[in-house]
Amino acid sequence: MFRFIVITWVGFILIILSSCNPNNKQITKTIVTKRATKAIKIDSEIVDCNYTFDQAIAGTKAPNEIIDDLDLIDVKYISIDGKIHKGQILTNKEISSDIKAIFDTLLSRKFVVERAIPIVKYDWDDNVSMQNNNSYSFCYRNVSFSKHASGMAIDINPYFNPVCWGKGYKNRINKPIGAQRDTTVNGTFYISLPVLKEFRKLGFFWGHNFRSKFDDHHFEK
Repeated sequence: MFRFIVITWVGFILIILSSCNPNNKQITKTIVTKRATKAIKIDSEIVDCNYTFDQAIAGTKAPNEIIDDLDLIDVKYISIDGKIHKGQILTNKEISSDIKAIFDTLLSRKFVVERAIPIVKYDWDDNVSMQNNNSYSFCYRNVSFSKHASGMAIDINPYFNPVCWGKGYKNRINKPIGAQRDTTVNGTFYISLPVLKEFRKLGFFWGHNFRSKFDDHHFEK
């Protein structure tokens, strides 16, 4: 009987000592640290570009009076990898606050934007930029009719939303080359899409409503 009581007390003491082992506390701290590190990675953003204003306009043929009206703004968006990215839009000062508001809406609605990089990265070639599904505003081209020439238009996800010409323009080429519109793909615009309300509220005209073509990636003022 005495031996049973001694063994019982020894076992009870060992349990208490084990629960007070500092190694157990260290294990708990390690788990918490790993969770905190993982959270930081999720919350961090991927920087797609970080131009200065001078870098963003380098090589443009635009006259000074147009350059003086431009603004380089930072925007955030969810890209195709499901992570938050930071890009930049070179646009007209008159609509820069509207562009920021639009990207805030796209981000809050989790509408995918693959990338947003000033077109200087593509040597001012909008065809190459569109092929890369790049969203941009200012590009000094087709100055007689394009609002991109003054930064008063923006193209978003052009590869997801290609230009499709109407029946009377069969000689025209749909761009970007090889792009196919699929409304099941996040980042594609369609008439009942809720985010389009933000564009309309801010006074943008949607290129889907051009008479000669469906230019679904294009918005202008």
